[in-house]
Amino acid sequence: MKICIFGAGAIGGFVAAHLARVDGLQLSVVARGAHLQAIRERGLRMLSPQGEQVARVHATDLAEELGPQDVVFIALKQHQVAAALPALASLLGPHTAVLPPTTGIPYWYFHGLGGPHAGHRIDRLDPDGAQWRTLDPARAIGCVYWTATELVEPGVVRHDGHLLRFPIGEPDGQVTPRLQALADAMNAAGLNAPIVPDIRAWIWAKMISSLCWNPVAVLTGATLDRLTAAPGVLALVRRMMREAETVAEALGVERWPISIDERIAAARNAGAHRMSMLQDWERARPLEIDVLNASIEAMADLAGLETPTIDAVYALLRLRASSASAAR
Repeated sequence: MKICIFGAGAIGGFVAAHLARVDGLQLSVVARGAHLQAIRERGLRMLSPQGEQVARVHATDLAEELGPQDVVFIALKQHQVAAALPALASLLGPHTAVLPPTTGIPYWYFHGLGGPHAGHRIDRLDPDGAQWRTLDPARAIGCVYWTATELVEPGVVRHDGHLLRFPIGEPDGQVTPRLQALADAMNAAGLNAPIVPDIRAWIWAKMISSLCWNPVAVLTGATLDRLTAAPGVLALVRRMMREAETVAEALGVERWPISIDERIAAARNAGAHRMSMLQDWERARPLEIDVLNASIEAMADLAGLETPTIDAVYALLRLRASSASAAR
């Protein structure tokens, strides 16, 4: 099986370091800059509570030289995907499966889904249908990256806490040969990738956690251990989570695979982890405000619902981000 990790940052590097353990996989990563140079020179180093691991992987900044793959993990920030589509297209053969980012609602969400919104394309999340056209939704496999990682320096990924769960599923809920083969590889790598019948519910559950913890982390500058220890913050996060859950339920989610209490426990388990948006904030990198905010707004509009607490928190976040940009 040929697998390419397109984007070897915190999540992509973590997945690559694990998959490198599996015999018989032809694994490659697409990276750039100092990170690419470090991987080439010293390998991909992963730090975790279980110890240190160094993985030797084929790394390049030219996806075009790799040729068609069996599976492509798109481990980019959502706002980076559009620019990467030409390079991603070079990795696609007739039967290539693609695992797009699930930070927000993915472009393929309504593909193969019945009901009043069947086949709906979410223009706010995929302008002009560029992802839909290039990454045919029939290629999509959903995967939720439920772990706490950080790229601490070029070539070095750290895993915080013990949370490690990567549920995967076909959009139509079937257990296809390609899905089973991928699950087998991921589980052999120690990635804890159960096949789930309703991947959309998992995507919502993880997106809601990102949607709620990320802005609060940036607004406070606090790590998850501090956020989960503050009663007032927890009350705010619970209200945000429940608003988002109401939208998801209106659009068809019937059963939550992980409750709000379990999501909070997962955040607490990550210890002094900095949420990804706080990591980007501290490094003056673009924030994934738009994909998270647009995801809940687009879905709330479809459902005919309002999310006042979420709206207020994101209004504060946008003001802080714009003030920081002006100061820089």
